[in-house]
Amino acid sequence: MRYLLPLLFLASPALAEMTLTLPDAPDGKMPAAQVLNGFGCTGGNLSPALHWTGAPEGTQSFVVLIHDIDAPTGSGFWHWAVFGLPGGTTDLAAGAALPAGAVAARNDFSHNQYDGACPPPGPAHRYVVTVFAMPQPSLPLDETASAAMVGFFANTGALDKASQTLTYGR
Repeated sequence: MRYLLPLLFLASPALAEMTLTLPDAPDGKMPAAQVLNGFGCTGGNLSPALHWTGAPEGTQSFVVLIHDIDAPTGSGFWHWAVFGLPGGTTDLAAGAALPAGAVAARNDFSHNQYDGACPPPGPAHRYVVTVFAMPQPSLPLDETASAAMVGFFANTGALDKASQTLTYGR
């Protein structure tokens, strides 16, 4: 046992981990600005403001996904899938246009954009917002890709990721 204590001091320092904050939703509840304007919902349909830090060395791009894990589809519901965000990106403003090189894939509304929350009446749904740090400048996909395909590449190739969960019900 006495030999373990010196080894603790030789251990490598903890690596910084990615963190994600949603400045417009500090309470974890989806603001009306991010709710869909349609299907019986009346919101602003703006993509959320995002801020992330701690991307690992070697990050060349980012992927952003927003997924309703409680949607009654058997597989959830994809609201936003963006890939090819430049590696120096650390923020997206609410409703902002994507930077050059970024691609919005098809969401489950079959749109290449953010479409907000609008769950059926009943219990609140959980919307998982995730930013992935990727080791390549973009994914081998284009705007015709489904959000699920973007999620496949992100989940199998990311250097790191950070998530926050928002709730919304009606």
